[in-house]
Amino acid sequence: MTIDKILVTGANGYIGHHVAEELSQNKDLQVIAVDFNKNNIPENVKYLNIDILNEATSKDLYQDLDCPDKVVHLAWQDGFNHYAQSHVNNLINHFYFLKNMIDSGVKSLTVMGTAHEIGYHEGRITAETPCNPLSYYGIAKNTLRQLLFAYAKDKDVKIKWLRAYYITGDDKNNHSVFTKLLEADEKGQEEFPFVKGTNQFDFIDIKDLAKMIAKASTQDEITGIINVCSGEPVSLKDKAEEFIKEHHLKIKLKCGVFPSRKYDSPVVYGDATLINKIMEK
Repeated sequence: MTIDKILVTGANGYIGHHVAEELSQNKDLQVIAVDFNKNNIPENVKYLNIDILNEATSKDLYQDLDCPDKVVHLAWQDGFNHYAQSHVNNLINHFYFLKNMIDSGVKSLTVMGTAHEIGYHEGRITAETPCNPLSYYGIAKNTLRQLLFAYAKDKDVKIKWLRAYYITGDDKNNHSVFTKLLEADEKGQEEFPFVKGTNQFDFIDIKDLAKMIAKASTQDEITGIINVCSGEPVSLKDKAEEFIKEHHLKIKLKCGVFPSRKYDSPVVYGDATLINKIMEK
């Protein structure tokens, strides 16, 4: 039996360590994790401390990464700060890294995308939905996808661009409103000032997302843009109330204190058709 080597970049990050854990359960894979530290990386995973962006054009990088058969590129700085300058500064080296892997012979490449590539949109997002990103983060991810697909169009490589939406779970590390709810409850706050909460989003738990990423990255039948999502819009208020109940918090929402952000859609969610097909296999 052939064991494929699968490299996970950003493997110690918010999404990455869950993906490394999920992939490590597959006996047909040798998982190689690369990041700046390994405190969240499973012990049964090979760890490499390599600055892949700084070494993006190195002719030795593929060998230094132990010659992987598949690459899952999750590494990204400042993912929670959508206007950080790093999104612009690091963009070209993300492309050079992926180009290097393709040129070195990697045949299966999975890259983390984001719904923020789309910009403002009302309703369901498909692979064909036009993109007009509004933040540095969205612009950088959108540009990386365009560069990668343009370069790989005549190359022997299967590319899966996984577009994620609103992630919940591992809540102390996700910098979301749910993190803030936990922190406020721990401080003994009785009420949590909130927006009206009527906007609807596509929420997915980090562990379910990790399963989707692991399954999508190890198959090559379905490629291109794949939404990794629930496919179901849920109001922010309902999700927050559910979160409070699940975590047995005492705090209560005080809705309507803050206005909704002007760039938030009344309802936005992903088309889950492709990921559902992948998960059924």
